[in-house]
Amino acid sequence: MGTSRMFRIFVVLGSAFMILLIIIYWDDVGASHLYLHTPVSPGPKIPHPPPQQRPQTPRTPSFLSDIDAFVNQFLEPGTGEPTDPVPADTSNQSEKAEERYIPRREWKIHLTPVAAELRERQEQRRRLLQEMCANDSVVFPGKNRSFDDIPNKELDHLIVDDRHGIIYCYVPKVACSNWKRIMIVLSESLLQDGVPQRDPLAIPRDLVHNSSMHFTFNKFWKRYGKFARHLMKVKLKKYTKFLFVRDPFVRLISAYRNKFELRNDDFYRRFAQVMLRRYANQPTPPASVDEAFAVGVHPSFSHFIQYLLDPQTEKEMPFNEHWRQVYRLCHPCQIQYDFVGHLETAEEDAEHLLRQLRVDNVVEFPTSHRNLTASSWEADWFSTVPVEARRELYKLYEPDFRLFGYDRPDSILNE
Repeated sequence: MGTSRMFRIFVVLGSAFMILLIIIYWDDVGASHLYLHTPVSPGPKIPHPPPQQRPQTPRTPSFLSDIDAFVNQFLEPGTGEPTDPVPADTSNQSEKAEERYIPRREWKIHLTPVAAELRERQEQRRRLLQEMCANDSVVFPGKNRSFDDIPNKELDHLIVDDRHGIIYCYVPKVACSNWKRIMIVLSESLLQDGVPQRDPLAIPRDLVHNSSMHFTFNKFWKRYGKFARHLMKVKLKKYTKFLFVRDPFVRLISAYRNKFELRNDDFYRRFAQVMLRRYANQPTPPASVDEAFAVGVHPSFSHFIQYLLDPQTEKEMPFNEHWRQVYRLCHPCQIQYDFVGHLETAEEDAEHLLRQLRVDNVVEFPTSHRNLTASSWEADWFSTVPVEARRELYKLYEPDFRLFGYDRPDSILNE
């Protein structure tokens, strides 16, 4: 009899101890950024009839009900192609708001649907990505690895906005400055006089590219530790994921113009001096970019292409992000992107995307600071590059051409 009683006591104490451990775990992990969305704006105030008087009985938060609500949050459908909200019955709305973890937003109501050709364009781009990733003839390093096999440092281009459920993979030289501005506005991470900055173009350029302004997947490890990879997968499943791309060769021209034709001391010391020593027969190039510009010395576009094709380049360090291939930055065969924008159709795609994200009432894509590098310039820029080098360069960037639907530049490769 005594043994049976002691056993029951141990069972009760053990159960209480396990519940305590679960509560501690929940407080440490579940309470920090695990809710997929948090309210962005208070939304319009809707008058309600005065509630009936009910006996005021104290209610203590139920641990099990909190877990239930959290699980239901994850079971909510993800963000897909939007349909404009239909005015709903507002009766008992306050009670419904307490039952579901859904942010109340002041939706912008559109009188017309998204154009059919825009929807079809996105469907074709997404379908092409899936087909190319499944096509054995498209081969590139890392194509067949799983998401778990991607090193953390290679996930640093995935910017997460938990407020709106958005993941943006930024690609340098593809309007990434303005899209980073958009992400800062949406995340409300920049305050001016205590008020979130709402004008993307008012954000200083040095802050746009400041890593502290963006929460990326690579930072998950510092916050979540061993649970980081699991949380990444949850967010990838539930959030809307997008990226913008452009013709790979035109992107290279843009990178060269921006980093080597303009005064950039960092890029001069890290890359230009290397190119001048290796390919321009200058064993002692000028010590600074100012000295180099004073005497009219800088690497040519042909030197830049030689640098990209030189096996020694990647042995020393990975490609800089401004000319690294998109498949290495954004992992399109491991991440199923919901929206693929092209710089060539940037304005239409931006308007479509912001509407799909249901934030077009919060922010507009800036139309200024456009990149002026045009695809019609390719022939002129590559005229100084030997044909064989052009073909080798195409092989280096061929996965990006094929994954994102850009035609093989035969006019350049077949001269």
